[in-house]
Amino acid sequence: MSTNPLRLAVIIASVREGRFGPVVASWFAAQAALHDRFEIDVIDLAEAEIRLPLPAVSPRLEPNPERPAGMRDLTERLAAADAFVIVTPEYNRSFPAALKAVIDWHFTQWERKAIAFVGYSGLSGGLLAIEQLRQIFNELDAHTVREYVSFPRYYLLFDEDGQLRAPEEPAAAAQDVLDRLHWWAQALVAARAVTV
Repeated sequence: MSTNPLRLAVIIASVREGRFGPVVASWFAAQAALHDRFEIDVIDLAEAEIRLPLPAVSPRLEPNPERPAGMRDLTERLAAADAFVIVTPEYNRSFPAALKAVIDWHFTQWERKAIAFVGYSGLSGGLLAIEQLRQIFNELDAHTVREYVSFPRYYLLFDEDGQLRAPEEPAAAAQDVLDRLHWWAQALVAARAVTV
């Protein structure tokens, strides 16, 4: 790992029973480890300490709203990240409600940071969810990188052990994502350091 790695939070968006998100996130985290330029924190929204469940009602629009008890660890991990990769399925042409709740309860934690996406679903590979997330994060003054990784018909692409049957193309796409994400994260870290 490089001497001063940027902090990358890989967020597993699905909390659904029987979800495939941890398999995809594990694969991407391994790609990020090979990239060797990030310190990686995998945040699973289904973890007991995160899955409260989060209230659907959004917080007041202020920098540090009063959050539900038990949310402190999640808030601190999001605030500490220099960049994010959202690993999301596509449900009914959109992304999971749990992710939207996390976004809305932590709107300032995304500000002026770089975000990339890994999508998976039946036909579209999560692209419809990714496009909606781009709009939301851009509204929150985050920068979404153009590159992404997509797994259409993911259930055919991974074997029973969670390994890709043909890993070369997705691995190359992941490295492109990580290169671009690192460039933007580094630039935004420097810009935040001089911006009052």
